[in-house]
Amino acid sequence: SSPGTGTSLPVVKGLEQRVTAALQNERAVILVDGRSGSGKSTLARELAERHPELQLVRLDDFYPGWDGLERGSRHVVDYVLDPVRPRWQAWDWVANAPGAWHELDPTRPVLIEGVGAITAASRARADLAVWVETDDDTRRRRALERDGATYEPHWERWAAQERALLAREHPRDGADFVVDERSQSDM
Repeated sequence: SSPGTGTSLPVVKGLEQRVTAALQNERAVILVDGRSGSGKSTLARELAERHPELQLVRLDDFYPGWDGLERGSRHVVDYVLDPVRPRWQAWDWVANAPGAWHELDPTRPVLIEGVGAITAASRARADLAVWVETDDDTRRRRALERDGATYEPHWERWAAQERALLAREHPRDGADFVVDERSQSDM
């Protein structure tokens, strides 16, 4: 990605080696978490492009509405990480209702990306957990540039859910690797 729009793998020293090591397990689970607008989606997309064996699962596809961070995070453990029948159920934002189920291949590795991906329960089943840290002003600017008028009225409502989850789960502390964009010279 271009400077200022998200994380770029070349500047994340050491992460590629961690991902490659995790993928030695053919059913590896990689978690990428961070607050809204931190750059985690960009990072996850780049990882999935570099490692096409990864199945990319985005929590944004199944949070059940603007008050659904907690339920979306639990969905990871209850369904996406099911060892026999991994799957996830989309959220239809237009109908404000559950959507179609999507099956995952239980024999392939999975990369799960989104706010709430790293919890104590999901971390126990993961081979690698990555936290993406970005300053608050940059996060907000990115999120509103990405989602604009759709997200703006919900920013604080979502941020309050993030703060509650962070206080309870401490995902950064559970991460094996922290991408701190605040210290990247070219960001």
